[in-house]
Formats: sequence, C-alpha cells, structure tokens
Amino acid sequence: QARLVESGGGSVQAGGSLRLSCIASGHTRSLFSMAWFRQQPQKEREGIAGINIHDRISYADSVKGRFTVSQDVANNTLYLQMNNLKPGDTAVYYCAADVALRSAEWLLKARMFSNWGQGTQVTVSS
Repeated sequence: QARLVESGGGSVQAGGSLRLSCIASGHTRSLFSMAWFRQQPQKEREGIAGINIHDRISYADSVKGRFTVSQDVANNTLYLQMNNLKPGDTAVYYCAADVALRSAEWLLKARMFSNWGQGTQVTVSS
C-alpha cells in the first residue's frame, strides 16, 4: 500500500488558480496509474483527471481546458493545475493511485484505484 498526501487546497475567488500536489510514499515503485477525484456534498466521487506511467491522460469534460494533470515520477508526485476556477469546482479533492496500468478510458473510474489520500478542500467563491 502506498500513502498519498494531498496539499495545495484553499479558498479562491472565481477565475483564480490553485495547484494541488499529491506525494506518494511507501510502496510507490509500482504505481502505474494516478488520478484526481473530487467529491461535493451528497454527490458521488467524480474522476476529473488521470494519468498513467506512459503519460496517457484523461480529463472529465467539466474541467477540460481549465485543469492540467502532470506527474514527477522521480519524486512520486502528482500535480493538478487548476485555472479559471468556478464556484462549481468547490469540493474535496482526492488523489488516487493504483498498481495497475489503466488505459485512458479507465483513469476516471474510482473503482479502478486502491490507494487514496485524505483529501484537500477547494472552495471557490463568486
């Protein structure tokens, strides 16, 4: 099992930017797929951006063109650059990782990931 720790959340006004980071520790050598999910109150967890070890990337339609996922494999770190934030982006953001190499179509499916962080709150005000 790998331990995932997110950071970078906070409160911003609409149109602002935030950069989330997720550092993996422990059994990280075989983490071939990583992703960002978010969850709003009383809603299901939503996959928004995923990337695998071959840099195959997938984005949810709701964040395409605004969010960018990237990874620093050498330092076991996943990033999410979020630009032009909207109030609808307010949620708890989670980092996820798995030992399986997921193709792009599976990178946004929560059931495909076995390692999860504790989450970081992002609040966007209008």
